[in-house]
Amino acid sequence: MLTAGTNGIVGRVFGEHDEATLAQLRDVASRAVRVALMADGHLGYVMPIGGVAAYREQVSVVGVGFDIACGNAAILTDLTLDSGVDLPGLADAVAGLLSFGVGGTNLLPDAPSDHPLFRSPAWEHVPREHRDKLRDRARAQLGSIGSGNHYVDVFSDELGRLWVGVHFGSRGLGHAIASGFMALAQGQRWGDRTREVEALLDLNSELGRQYWELMSLAGTYAYAGREWVARKVVELMGGRELDLVHNHHNFAWREEHFGEELIVVRKGATPAFPGQRGFVGGSMGDDSVILQGSHARSEDQQAALFSTVHGAGRVMSRTEAAGRRRGRRGQRSRGSVSAEMLRAWVEEKGVILRGGGRDEAPQVYRRLGDVIAAQRDTIEVLHTLRPLVVVMDPAGPR
Repeated sequence: MLTAGTNGIVGRVFGEHDEATLAQLRDVASRAVRVALMADGHLGYVMPIGGVAAYREQVSVVGVGFDIACGNAAILTDLTLDSGVDLPGLADAVAGLLSFGVGGTNLLPDAPSDHPLFRSPAWEHVPREHRDKLRDRARAQLGSIGSGNHYVDVFSDELGRLWVGVHFGSRGLGHAIASGFMALAQGQRWGDRTREVEALLDLNSELGRQYWELMSLAGTYAYAGREWVARKVVELMGGRELDLVHNHHNFAWREEHFGEELIVVRKGATPAFPGQRGFVGGSMGDDSVILQGSHARSEDQQAALFSTVHGAGRVMSRTEAAGRRRGRRGQRSRGSVSAEMLRAWVEEKGVILRGGGRDEAPQVYRRLGDVIAAQRDTIEVLHTLRPLVVVMDPAGPR
């Protein structure tokens, strides 16, 4: 499927999407050089989740998003299904030792709180009156997982080997950077609450350069957090790391496409250049995959700006799934997914679940196999990962 922006810009759309999501893509296309939408796409803030947009020396703050550098990491361990790992005990240990939830902090003694990123000169771009507080908050949160669809999982592959997979981003640091530059781009002050608009920053401007450096800092932060968490789980399992697959999917990169250098913003989309590997999660009751960009360099790959899905993609909003709460402490209205429906699905799949609410139930998502198939020959699946343990924020609606 093709879609054209008001200035004749053409992009590629994979899979089937509702009109609201396509309207968001057309709006972004009216300002971008090229756009694409992956098969797991759905409605987002200004730019659809699963969207890819390329600009000339501009970066979209809302395109990168509020969870800057959200992404996935997966570690292949030296353990197998026959290694005797106590999976229920491991699930309890992960849920009890690691920090989940909004505002959670990492209290473990080996938390990476002295990482070199905290001495980066990029911190000078945070206004002085906010700098120390933000750095202290980021230091405390590094290695915490967060809420929503963020998780720590243990999988087995087709050979019975055990993998650890994690999904989360730059926590409060990324949100503060995105919110701060969204305000500055609209003539407001850092810390002011502003509308979500597509604030395009010129990378030749001081503001654009400052954002780029802080976005990159948030990327380093997210990588450090995900790798620390994944390695901590491998340690809890008593295993060794054999391989690591790691990607951002909310980020901007400087890349060459169609013979010119472009700034490529991926919002819920995984980079997938030929041979580049990615870990893509399904849902708490669905398989995940290790994939790579096809070596074919097909027309579809180029039109996708060498990108692919980052997950299965929501088909139901959080409020539709779990119901809407009436007032701050009121009763929650009846949602489309019951606790019994969630439990039945994960029990049939054989998943040991800790945390997770109805707003993250498998019924809320597409099936990952369907969205992978909709990406056609742009990617190749290397390993299919069956979930054994899923740990998420326990504070979701029941």
